[in-house]
Amino acid sequence: MTTAPTTPRTSMRLRELVFGAACAASVRAAARLGVADALDDTPRSAEELAGAVKADAKALRRMLRALTCYGIFAEEADGRFAHTEMSRLLREDDPHSLRSIALWCTEPWTWAAWPKLDKAVRTGDSVFGELYGKEFFDYLHEDAPESAQVFNRAMTTSSVQSARDVAELLDLTGASTVADIGGGQGHVLAALLEKHPGLKGTLLDLPRVVENADPRLREGGALADRVTIVPGDCRRSIPVDADVYIIKNILEWDDDSTARTLRNVVTAARPEARVVVIENLVDDSPSMTFTTSMDLLLLLNVGGAKHTMKSMTSRMEAAGLVVGEVRPVNAYLHAFESVVPG
Repeated sequence: MTTAPTTPRTSMRLRELVFGAACAASVRAAARLGVADALDDTPRSAEELAGAVKADAKALRRMLRALTCYGIFAEEADGRFAHTEMSRLLREDDPHSLRSIALWCTEPWTWAAWPKLDKAVRTGDSVFGELYGKEFFDYLHEDAPESAQVFNRAMTTSSVQSARDVAELLDLTGASTVADIGGGQGHVLAALLEKHPGLKGTLLDLPRVVENADPRLREGGALADRVTIVPGDCRRSIPVDADVYIIKNILEWDDDSTARTLRNVVTAARPEARVVVIENLVDDSPSMTFTTSMDLLLLLNVGGAKHTMKSMTSRMEAAGLVVGEVRPVNAYLHAFESVVPG
């Protein structure tokens, strides 16, 4: 067997990649310590930052130097550290902050799950039950309340940021009612109602989720008189009549849940109703490095999967939907337009 010679750069790159955990752990530590929040537009020394975040200055300098290799913070010629475009995203007050998402992707349970990826690949199923003796969400809510809070903050951050993009993309001209199915706290619904003053909406999600709906949608909120909040499980039934149904980022847990949810929409909707499915894809996407990693994490924790364009389309068609145009919402999401057949 002959092989092509390995270049020094190739060898160095693989060495860097196998130490990916060091980068993830450093991002997590910086987020938990609040380093980005302690740094404003003026560069600061490691000693100054250590005093602000109550850390050891030498150890903090070592971690910051590691992060600068990835473009997260920059080291000035005089040894002080400055913000970069990426490090600003770790600030709590940045409008595009990814702090909560960075913490969620590096929660303690993830470090136990990743080494089991070979087993998940062999079996095609989650390893979470083997590790913790219970299903993922049961574990979060019963045994890891702090991690559950991080999850909720991360999902809220992601939803708030993508809601603006969804509202900008969707043309709801001619629609009177819209339903956000499995819509979490209803950030997408709120953004759509704000953009379309004549529109009325329904938010459907699990009872414990809609209890914490966006304040704009709850009693006394600015949009409350145009909203109906329905506690329920879209995998069991969707008792909602609307012109447009939106299903965003909930068709990735397992094939059975996906099939049941889509069938329930078709059953509930009137002929010619519009159904818009919005999902991350693991193909034809600028964010494939991120979405393929999230796809593997879904395999580990719940046995779920992100979709390809073909797999999403085929599941929608199998449920009876007529799929039309597929459009990018942003770098991370695609919108699948469909209608219930007449």
